[in-house]
Amino acid sequence: MLVETSRENPPLSVLLVSPEYPPMAGGVGRYTFHLKEKLVELGYIVHVVCDKRGNGEFSGIYQQNPRNSEILLELVERINPDIVHVQYEPGLYGLRLDMLNPTKTRTNIDSFYKSCKVPIVTTFHSAYPFRQWMNLPIPIYERQNDNYFVKKAKRVISFWTRLLNYHSFHNLNKEKLGQSAAGIAFSQFMSRTLGNQGCNVIYHGAERQDYSSGRSKIDLRASYSLPRDGRIALALGYATATKGWDVIDKMDIPEGWTIVINASKNEYSQEDCPVGVNKKNLIKLHWDYLNEKQLCELFSCADAVILPYKVSSGSGIMFDAMSYGLPFIATRLGFFVEFAVAGLGVAVGRNPKEFSGAMVYLDKNYDRYVAKISEFKLKLNWKQVAKEHAVLYHQVVAARKKVQTVTV
Repeated sequence: MLVETSRENPPLSVLLVSPEYPPMAGGVGRYTFHLKEKLVELGYIVHVVCDKRGNGEFSGIYQQNPRNSEILLELVERINPDIVHVQYEPGLYGLRLDMLNPTKTRTNIDSFYKSCKVPIVTTFHSAYPFRQWMNLPIPIYERQNDNYFVKKAKRVISFWTRLLNYHSFHNLNKEKLGQSAAGIAFSQFMSRTLGNQGCNVIYHGAERQDYSSGRSKIDLRASYSLPRDGRIALALGYATATKGWDVIDKMDIPEGWTIVINASKNEYSQEDCPVGVNKKNLIKLHWDYLNEKQLCELFSCADAVILPYKVSSGSGIMFDAMSYGLPFIATRLGFFVEFAVAGLGVAVGRNPKEFSGAMVYLDKNYDRYVAKISEFKLKLNWKQVAKEHAVLYHQVVAARKKVQTVTV
C-alpha cells in the first residue's frame, strides 16, 4: 500500500538520474519527465540530474563524461535523497566495448553503483538475448568515403566486438541489478532476460493526451493531408537499422491500409535508415522528433502501429499506441510476443509477406483487439505507474531501516 505522508512521516525524496531529459529528444528522457511529474503530484520530493541540455534541477552527466560517477556521488552526498532512481540505458552512460578484452567493457557510471551509500532503484531500458544483441547497430560506423575493403574490415571488427562482448554486456546489467536495492523492467520477458532476481515488472507509463479533443478522426487526417478513409498504421521512431523498416519498403501494403512513417534522429547517433516513398499507400513525413501535440494527433489519426523491429527489449511506441486504443503489428520477438499472447496485437515473422498478412488479419479481427486494449491500457496510466513506483520506494526504504536497526 502507498504510505501516506505526515509530519511524523515526511515525503520521500527521490533523485532521478537520466542523461537524457526534455527538451532533449528521446524516449528515456520523456519517460523520466512523466514519472517525475506524477511522483510530484503524489507528494514526493523529486529532483532530476541530467545532461546540461536538459531542464533538470541538476546537470553535468552526459554520455561521454568519464566523471559521471564522481558527479553523482558528490550530488548524492550534498542533497542526501532517500532513493536514487537510475534510468539505465547503457549507451547513455558511454558504453565501451573492448574488442580484445571483454573484462574491460564498462560504462561511465559503474563506480557510482559500487560506492553509493543511498539505496539505488534501477529501471532497465535495455536487455537483449544473444541473437538480438548481434543484430544491434555496428559500433564502428562506416563513412561514405570508406572503400570496399575498409567497410569489410570494419564489419568484421564490429561482428567480433559484439560476439566477444555479449556476456560482458549482460554481466553489466546483472551487476547493476545486484548492486540495486530493486530493479524495474517493462515486461516479464525483460525481467527473465535480466535474471528475474530482484526485478519488478512495472509497465512503461502511457496516457492519452487531450490535444485532439473535440476533433474527429476525419478532420485530424485532413489537417495532416492523410487519407480520410481506410486504416492507417504508424511507424515512428529513430531512423536506425534496428527498426526494420526495410520490410515496409519490400511489402505489398494491403488494400484499405496506408502506412505513415516519421523518422527522427537522436542526440547520440548519426545512423540513418532511409525508406523509399515511391510506393502505393506509403506516406513519409519529414517532421523529425515529434512533440507531444504531434504524437497525440498522429495516434488519434491512426488505427494501429507497425513495428517490424530486428531488436527490441521494450517499446515506448507500443505502450503509447495502446493508450490511444491502437493494437500493434510487430516482429515475433520475445517482448512483443508477451503482449500479443495477451491479445493486444499481432506478432509475426520479420518478412514482407507475413506483415502484409498480419494487416489483413488485424483488419478482420480489429474490434476484438481494441476491446482487449481498452481494459489493459488502464494499467498504463501514469498516475497508476507512479503509485507502483512509490510502493517500491517505500519497501526499499523500510528494508534499509530494518537493516540499520539490526546493525545498531
